[in-house]
Amino acid sequence: MTRRRFTAAWAALAAFPAAAQTHNRLTEAETREGWQLLFDGSTTNGWLEITGKPFPTHSWTLDDGCLKALVRLDGFQDIRTVDTFRNFDLRFDWKLLEAGNSGVKYKIQKVDEFINAQGRQARARGLEYQLADDKDPDAASDPRRVAGSLYSVIAPSPRTPPRIGEFNQSRILVSGKSVEHWLNGVKVVSFEIDAPEVEKQLRSNMSADDLGPVHEESPISFQNHSSETWFRNVKIRRL
Repeated sequence: MTRRRFTAAWAALAAFPAAAQTHNRLTEAETREGWQLLFDGSTTNGWLEITGKPFPTHSWTLDDGCLKALVRLDGFQDIRTVDTFRNFDLRFDWKLLEAGNSGVKYKIQKVDEFINAQGRQARARGLEYQLADDKDPDAASDPRRVAGSLYSVIAPSPRTPPRIGEFNQSRILVSGKSVEHWLNGVKVVSFEIDAPEVEKQLRSNMSADDLGPVHEESPISFQNHSSETWFRNVKIRRL
């Protein structure tokens, strides 16, 4: 290898750690503005199984600075933040493979834990920011189930297909009764929590004996839909 080629190769290698360190970090400005990092890139601190049990290493792992959902045939569980949130600006990067499906849930009304033919399951029930490839059968069945939608309730407009196999940037903004979903810099969904179709969705996720008002504060949950899914740069600011 010539000296010039060696120097170029060394420079590229030296730059890699610096580039990697740009993820899962807050800038000084973000810290001053009140942003909170929900994932530090190297541990599962601040995360639990959705039931409140310890982090489910059976169906989730750490991978290259990401929280990663694993494909399992013997049970899989959603995860949640330790902290709970009511009004917030949540931003996160995510990646799916072809035909993948996942989601981010908020305004959680209940948690289901059960055993079926695929093993032990644990699920958050609430509003869901859908993450999906257009080729996923569920997403292909209904425009209200594509990436960026309020799952099964509101289709994204404009339709903004995600980049499959690459990281996408999403945002969930909850301010009082108003909610927005953003995907790769585009606002794709906007609604009011007390809109009839939204309240119906919330109440359908409540326990049968829960006749009170919908629960406005809850953890943030990442779904394991038995698809490989990567999450990084997860940060939130309380409003």
